[in-house]
Amino acid sequence: MSWLFSLYETYENNQELRLAPEKPLLPICHTTQQAHIEVVISGRGEFLRASVVPREDNTTLIPCTESSSSRSGIKPQNHPLCDKLQYLAGDYTKYGGVVTKGFAKEPTEPYLSYLSDLKEWAESTYGHPKLRAVLRYVEKGTLMEDLIHYAILPVDSSGRVPSEWTSREDMPRIFSVLPGTQAPYDAFVRWVVEEEGVLETKVWRDQELIQSWINYYISRITERDICYVTGDEVAIATSHPAKIRNDGDKAKLISSNDNSGFTFRGRFENDVQAVSVGYEVTQKAHNMLAWLVRNQGFQSGDLAIVSWANIGSDIPNPAEDSISLMASLNLRLDGSTEQTDVAYTAEEFALKLRKKILGFKQQLGEFTNIYVIALDSATPGRMSVSYYRELWGSEFLGKLEKWHMSYAWEQSYRPRGSEKDFPHEYVATPSLFDIAEVAYGSRVDAKLRAKTIERLLPSVIEGHPIPRDIVYAVVNRATNRVAFAEEWEWRKTLTIACGLYKGANIEEGYTMALDRTRNTRDYLYGRLLAYADNLEGWALSEAGEKRATNAAKMMHRFSQRPYTTWRNLELRLEPYRNRLSPRQNNWLYQELLETMDLFRPEDFTNDRPLSGEFLLGYHCQMSEFRKRRSRLSEDSEALS
Repeated sequence: MSWLFSLYETYENNQELRLAPEKPLLPICHTTQQAHIEVVISGRGEFLRASVVPREDNTTLIPCTESSSSRSGIKPQNHPLCDKLQYLAGDYTKYGGVVTKGFAKEPTEPYLSYLSDLKEWAESTYGHPKLRAVLRYVEKGTLMEDLIHYAILPVDSSGRVPSEWTSREDMPRIFSVLPGTQAPYDAFVRWVVEEEGVLETKVWRDQELIQSWINYYISRITERDICYVTGDEVAIATSHPAKIRNDGDKAKLISSNDNSGFTFRGRFENDVQAVSVGYEVTQKAHNMLAWLVRNQGFQSGDLAIVSWANIGSDIPNPAEDSISLMASLNLRLDGSTEQTDVAYTAEEFALKLRKKILGFKQQLGEFTNIYVIALDSATPGRMSVSYYRELWGSEFLGKLEKWHMSYAWEQSYRPRGSEKDFPHEYVATPSLFDIAEVAYGSRVDAKLRAKTIERLLPSVIEGHPIPRDIVYAVVNRATNRVAFAEEWEWRKTLTIACGLYKGANIEEGYTMALDRTRNTRDYLYGRLLAYADNLEGWALSEAGEKRATNAAKMMHRFSQRPYTTWRNLELRLEPYRNRLSPRQNNWLYQELLETMDLFRPEDFTNDRPLSGEFLLGYHCQMSEFRKRRSRLSEDSEALS
């Protein structure tokens, strides 16, 4: 239960977020719904007007009960104030409204249930003037008639609200805001109560009304027991919130289910014997978790990863790449941000990263608690905590720094969410999403991607070695160059493979710059492949031809049988040498001789498969070739 307590504690420390103008923290006993119709009434309960709510403004905070917050089935429980038309309209069936299946025998049951609950709240000691106004209006039972008269709901020739609109011409606006094939009579309604002297007319923004429901609902909870999270005897929750990852999320972290679901049956007589959590504790913890996931979390399919500190500071997400890390560490003490720029060299990257980490350590404090949690769901109704760790702030930042330093490489792809004019080449460690994608392809199954990201988390947070099978999968895909339809996709896979292999073999001391003294067989063979690729590519470029080189086509074969393949490649290079100038040939030949001289004879003739080290040699040598070619071109232009 430590994760629940840490979230509960974070909620208590960040109560001011409830009043945030954008993305506020949900109060307890409340949830959000997408409203489709806004009904304005007077303080005396008179209908004034109505409007269709645009999609960009439809998220609405509403009071809820334990049962209504996760309602489902054939007889869903009504919400206390704002709800669908079948609960609010006494004349619902009169105009063609179709109630939920369980209410078919008693179509007025949802309306009467809503009316009874609203009346009990409005007439309690926690009542509110807006409640009494809504109650007086709903008791009239004319909501459907009023909405039809105000042209919010359309009617057909028989005077009934149609379930669909067959023609796109003159389509009523209500159809444009309803999801999928939902009928107009399924619309969700929110209230506005206009009264003289009242500044806040919208019920979902009235803080007094929000607190009124909280006080009223908690006063009605009679069951008390020991809360397993705090150890106090408090009002106990019998149901726990959903909607953690998004408003449509039905999966729960804690579910007592029912007497037939085998959640506790066979071990306990009732759900409370299995676990008892205080109502306020579970509400605050789940609301805090939902806010964190949506505002500073990483999501991929059903997987959600979030990191936070209970003092409220923004914390870097361990699943993101170095560019996002730098941006999240860019916060000044006054809350403003400074310009984020990228690093173009390994030295520059290391300096920037250490500077950012050091500054954030001073801002955060060495002994601040940092929490990292990963959530995943195997089914639509059940969610699990697949990863959870608590760390000191200094330990967390130290692990992040080590991860991003160890697996950084020169990248050439645009990170997700970055601007279109992102630099062509920069130094960074990729996100866990990108690693999973290059390991298994862009069409990887969402569950496999999520599982791969989960497996990588301990490498980031705890400093564990990266799983070797993931490194192997990325390296293997990078060698199969002809399998990629787009050149940029292969280059992305190549650079990520280089970074992963370098980090997985950190003891070897690989560098991003070309190491002209390294004489290991695999590294040297990578340099030879770069020589063949560069020579032919240069010759094709000079002739204006656009096609793959022999080195590109034979890359996978070269990785399996380097000695045999190199002999074939070298023979095929002769025609392309003749296309280049003597100056170009001399320079390339010198590079080839330098590489060949570093081989030991027994290594050169060894035809066993190459490891991922050959990709490092290839990429470093190709980078060096590009720089030298650029200088040669500049010199030629200067001479002319």
